[in-house]
Amino acid sequence: MTTTAPRLGNALARLLILAAALLGTLLAGAAPASAHAALTGSDPKDGAVVATAPKEVNLTFSEQVAMSPDSIRVLDPAGRRADTGEMRDLCSGSVVRYGVELRAGLPDGTYTVAWQTVSADSHPIAGAFTFSIGAPSSTSVALPDQTPGGSLVGTLYGIARYLSYAGFAVLVGGGAFVLACWPRGASVRPVQQTVVRGWLTLTVATLAMLLLRNPYTGSGELSDAFDLAGLKTVLETKTGAALTSRLLLLGAAALFVAVLFGAYARRTDPKEKKDLAFGLGLGGTVVAAGIAGTWALAEHASTGLQPGVAMPVDILHLLAVAAWLGGLTVLLVALYRAPSVERSAVQRFSKVAFGSVAVLAATGLYQSWRQVGSWSALTGTRYGQLLLVKIGLMAVLIGIAWVSRRWTQRLADPATREADADETDESSDETDEVPEGTDEVPEGTDEVPEETDDESAGGEPEVSEAEAEAAEPTEPTEPAEAIDPQRAAQLARQRAAVATARRKRERDADPERGGLRRSVLTEAAVAVVLLAVTTVLTSTEPGRTEEEAGRATSASGPAAVPDRPVDIRLPFDTGGVDGKGVVRLSLDPGRTGANALHIFVERPNGKPLDVPEIKVALTLEAKDVGPLPVAPDRIQTGHWSASGVQIPMPGDWKIQVTVRTSEIDQTTIDKNVKIG
Repeated sequence: MTTTAPRLGNALARLLILAAALLGTLLAGAAPASAHAALTGSDPKDGAVVATAPKEVNLTFSEQVAMSPDSIRVLDPAGRRADTGEMRDLCSGSVVRYGVELRAGLPDGTYTVAWQTVSADSHPIAGAFTFSIGAPSSTSVALPDQTPGGSLVGTLYGIARYLSYAGFAVLVGGGAFVLACWPRGASVRPVQQTVVRGWLTLTVATLAMLLLRNPYTGSGELSDAFDLAGLKTVLETKTGAALTSRLLLLGAAALFVAVLFGAYARRTDPKEKKDLAFGLGLGGTVVAAGIAGTWALAEHASTGLQPGVAMPVDILHLLAVAAWLGGLTVLLVALYRAPSVERSAVQRFSKVAFGSVAVLAATGLYQSWRQVGSWSALTGTRYGQLLLVKIGLMAVLIGIAWVSRRWTQRLADPATREADADETDESSDETDEVPEGTDEVPEGTDEVPEETDDESAGGEPEVSEAEAEAAEPTEPTEPAEAIDPQRAAQLARQRAAVATARRKRERDADPERGGLRRSVLTEAAVAVVLLAVTTVLTSTEPGRTEEEAGRATSASGPAAVPDRPVDIRLPFDTGGVDGKGVVRLSLDPGRTGANALHIFVERPNGKPLDVPEIKVALTLEAKDVGPLPVAPDRIQTGHWSASGVQIPMPGDWKIQVTVRTSEIDQTTIDKNVKIG
């Protein structure tokens, strides 16, 4: 029984719908792009209350960032700018710190620090925090909830990123497939169209990313995409330079494509064709590596651990992906739309794909170690979880590729080919016998069999000698001069359609070719989703960085960590008139040595409560230290403060606060906090 290949329309539609559903599920659960850099400290700190106005506000980041004059804004309680707008570079060695000067004579109240910048791996980051001068106050500052890189602009930018990767894979992988596996494919129109569309996709996506870069890292407004001043600023950044370089290299790639499908396709002399193929291969490799380098120079590989090794590895990884997935795309097009594909070409691509997988495994292992760093980050961070999804999809893809390789081996088996050829010839002889007079078409009738995809795809069909003889009329039933030209044209079209249908029937009756088409189609559908996961990975904060930033800034409950004040709330009830309220206590910086203590006493409705006396005592019971008394001074209604409060050693300290609301009504409340 003969196995037939699936119809392109139904099978391809089902697989693409499945791939689109998987892709939509993946992207729907994707959070807005996190960044490689993270804010690790600030001065003043978040929530701090300082007695006098500082001269400047400083921010410390985990890695290098690109700052602009408006990257840090300090707003007073009324929402007015409290900074001078003069950015100061305070970086020293491995410490990445920037500051902005504050205006003189700032009044007491709560100030908001809003910051937005771009990390070294091209992704925007933003945040906000508050500090108070003298005492906290109400503020009218309302910061936008929009995450940097979100909104419609972020979605369009993400789509352009995905299309740029896909276009690169088809352009580079398609060119490599023609040169290394199937030289005759250079003259096949569907193959030419596929590679050219890959070039167009990459070019348009790169232009879109260049225009969207300004609103993507800034306002988030789509209208700013055509802001010339913003575009000029983008061109001065590392990402802008990378995108511009990519466009220039795409000009060289256009020349490569023109020669490949022009001069190379027309060459007939074997030696000349071989020499030209060598030149195209060498030049194409340089251009492809240059285009891949525009990603390596602007994204994760260019920053963090071992960038000098990571960038070449990233280029090799991208080239291997393109050789495999791009070649797979062109092979799929050839199997469905080209008149025929040599079995040797499929065999050669199988070897190229195997080599690409080996390179992907080696480079992917290094990248995983560099970006993840630990088993806990592999399972406990978003980057690690996406990496596990990618590894799973790679395993599925390799399994399908193994099935394709088995079909390729069967295609190459001479005994199988001869048996299939004999079976096809016998079935053709039985089914293609046409009764005498079949070619007759009633006069005035224009109906002919519909052309198949092979004819509409372009190119001259390959007709065997036997088919050509079968298509020729045996004996004219009328003199040549008596044949109507219109009727002759109808007969010619019908004979051509019959010959094309016969070739398609013979091709589809090949079970090995049908099996290969199905497996390659499935492989391509999985590759679509794999490419989507890879795109999301490139815009996600690496697991190693996420864990390091978490260790630097995390705190458990009221426990303090270095560079972060202790803030606790203690409800109280003395039992007398105005005896209920809340004590808010802040110990800054919340570590051993001298600390500034601020106490705010509030009524249940949040308004300040003036009390006759407040006392504080600190006790480290594990070391039998204390109680150490602290006598804060009254600053204003409901606000008490003490400076130079000494914490002699780290540990779990008990903070006791005694509140007296009248001559006889008082209570003592306490809470344990960890001071490092």
